[in-house]
Amino acid sequence: MAMRIGVPKELSVGEKRVALTPEGCKKLAERGALVEVETGLGEACGIADERYREAGASLAGRNALLESADIVVRVGKPPAGEVPLLKAGCIHISFLDPFRESELVQALASRPVSLFSLELMPRSTRAQKMDALSSQGNLAGYVAVILAAESLDKIFPMMTTPAGTIAPARVFIIGAGVAGLQAIATAKRLGAIVEAFDTRPAVEEQVRSLGGRFLKIDLGETAETAQGYAKALSEDQLQRQREAMTRTCANSDVVITTAQVFGRTAPRIVTREMLAAMKPGSVVVDLAVESGGNVEGSRLDELVEIDGVRVIGYGNLPSRVCLNASQVLSNNLTALLLEFWDADQKAFLIDQDDEIIAGSLVAHEGRICNPRLQPAQAVPGNNE
Repeated sequence: MAMRIGVPKELSVGEKRVALTPEGCKKLAERGALVEVETGLGEACGIADERYREAGASLAGRNALLESADIVVRVGKPPAGEVPLLKAGCIHISFLDPFRESELVQALASRPVSLFSLELMPRSTRAQKMDALSSQGNLAGYVAVILAAESLDKIFPMMTTPAGTIAPARVFIIGAGVAGLQAIATAKRLGAIVEAFDTRPAVEEQVRSLGGRFLKIDLGETAETAQGYAKALSEDQLQRQREAMTRTCANSDVVITTAQVFGRTAPRIVTREMLAAMKPGSVVVDLAVESGGNVEGSRLDELVEIDGVRVIGYGNLPSRVCLNASQVLSNNLTALLLEFWDADQKAFLIDQDDEIIAGSLVAHEGRICNPRLQPAQAVPGNNE
């Protein structure tokens, strides 16, 4: 009997993405999977139930779907109340926020289910097509620039008119990971002068290739993790960084912060003093607000004004472009499922010797099996 893949609707407020689009369902159905989606799954992003039926998926109520699914794929973490509904042997795949959701992880691990966290997907060439964190971060970087442009009281490009020349906006982007690089590219396409900083000197070439200027700050020795994330800085390094950044922020119309450290609360980078040095009407977008925030005073899901500067702390930016976010997320999940799909057994096989499985598998057979998530370890933030 073929494995049944269940896709429930997201329950989080403001979450409009879906884990699988009709296109993803069709690919899986063609490989012999039985795909079942919750009725009304795609309503929030304009995907009708009929499109899922045409793709070979069937429709079901929520509880029935969760109780019968051999594999559950969704965008966000499951509500605690739904954990008992997962049947024995179920495979659960989603963003899980495992470093801050220790109780939920323990509850899931205590059940006979196999638990995968999309945040823990290895950043390797082979896993690129499955890297949902990067695909969603890419869109978040784009949305951050659009939000900034909408909130700023001036235009981004230089404009020469009979009434005079309008100078281009100056945009400073802190953190040149996936989201930061997309923010650089988007701000440049809109005509802004773009400057960027990252603690990893190796990304300077990428910043320059997108047309941005790389701000060099002598921090001494810095490094990155094996997964390509920036390592935490010392307090002395952070102070030197803040002093140089204060000057750049004061000269910028827009500041976008994307700096996050894997497994820890996001570093505080933009202080109240730095905000006070900026021009009134300037805009700051804190992309790390959900994991603690890079900007002092930023608030989750709010736009606040601090010393005349508009600080945007909206969470879940990919959901603001939910159709495209769903398309790429569905592609990531479909690629993961098909990578380990056995055509003869019509089943997803868990090979714990495979680096992708070993890296993203959190719990299996009633215990936490990921070495980065052992109970004795601290469990803070997320990473870009």
